[in-house]
Amino acid sequence: MQIGMIGLGRMGANMVRRLTQGGHQCVVYDRSAAAVTAAAADGAKGAGALAELVHSLEAPRAVWIMVPAAVVDSVIAELRPLLQRGDVLIDGGNSNYRDDIRRARELSGAGIHYLDVGTSGGVLGLDEGYCLMIGGEPEAVRLVEPVLATLSPGGHSPAGEAAGRAAGLAAAALGYLHCGPNGAGHFVKMVHNGIEYGLMAAYAEGLNLLAHADAGLETAAADAETAPLANPEFYQYRLDVAAIAEVWRHGSIIASRLLDLTAAALARDGRLAGFAGHVADSGEGRWTVEAAIDVGVPANVLSAALYARFESRGRGEFASKVLSAMRLGFGGHLEKS
Repeated sequence: MQIGMIGLGRMGANMVRRLTQGGHQCVVYDRSAAAVTAAAADGAKGAGALAELVHSLEAPRAVWIMVPAAVVDSVIAELRPLLQRGDVLIDGGNSNYRDDIRRARELSGAGIHYLDVGTSGGVLGLDEGYCLMIGGEPEAVRLVEPVLATLSPGGHSPAGEAAGRAAGLAAAALGYLHCGPNGAGHFVKMVHNGIEYGLMAAYAEGLNLLAHADAGLETAAADAETAPLANPEFYQYRLDVAAIAEVWRHGSIIASRLLDLTAAALARDGRLAGFAGHVADSGEGRWTVEAAIDVGVPANVLSAALYARFESRGRGEFASKVLSAMRLGFGGHLEKS
């Protein structure tokens, strides 16, 4: 089918490549003319402006926006007068699901369908496919289902699934799912990313413990103010953390794509010297914790993982200084600066 793609960053450009390889006709636009030229070289049709992109598509049009959440509204504002009743507008970025509910309501007055599609797969999605979590009207999902099926890891229509299997499960087995009404797709993707924070933190903390399993060999050089190890002989292991991460990839119950990526990074540099340890958060982790608070469910691991990212950016340094000041005040313990 025909589809327009706005935004040709790492994800958007690879999605266009996967779609063109799957036989779809893609019309593409990006603020970077070079990105448009590169996509055209891969078989897409380039457009120099949003109006040109829309006019190149046959009705009912399907237009996929793959841009940062902060600029989605401005792109929609420019697209809205160009689209017609029955067209489908898709936001495949990492928007807040609350914004999706508002956008769908605003666009419905003009008869324009809106889908929010949480998209996971990163740079590996080109070859392995993308996991797609969709929110919006069922009829709009059906209109663009050929595109969803091609982008997903299954890479084909669910029509060939075993007879009698629920349609939702059949599609989910291929890697895409209509989760519910507007906002549901990005809500599910939000929680997906919150879980991602927790998994990443668990791997990081476990590997950090392994990296410091030789603490008993360092006791002689330990700070006098640090509580000494009661049994230094229990912590005299100089472990090959890169090799451990690699062996866990084979047959271990904690094997995963995240572990694969971690093992690959450690194989390149076991000390990870090229990383500063400053970990950003793109918003979904915060929104996940906020949602847990709103509905009153515990999210201890996800919250701790989010706060660990804040800590990595030096946001806990002043708190640590306050602790040092208190220790000096009540016990005369002067911490080294």
